[in-house]
Amino acid sequence: MSAKTKMRIKKNDKVIVVTGKDKGKVAEVTKVIPQKNRVIVAGINMVSKHQRPNAQNQKGSIIRKEASLDYSNVMIYSEKESKGVRLGIKEKKDKKVVRVCRKTGEEF
Repeated sequence: MSAKTKMRIKKNDKVIVVTGKDKGKVAEVTKVIPQKNRVIVAGINMVSKHQRPNAQNQKGSIIRKEASLDYSNVMIYSEKESKGVRLGIKEKKDKKVVRVCRKTGEEF
């Protein structure tokens, strides 16, 4: 397992996929798993899970659901620039810490 790093991506952030089969797609983060450095993004990295028949589900079925992505494969999406941006951290005068775009200074 990789070393734990400080993740700057949070739940409900709009991200763009940088690599993989869904490269270029923009979607929202639904879950963050910081222990494994992974994120789950709505509608991205869909996998098929075969469900066996059981008492509740008499027939079996194939369920499509999102699998997790490594957080390094997504970037925060900037509406202003219409592309992925790198994040930095900036402390405001009132001691509040905010995430900002390194290039433009836009806050997230």
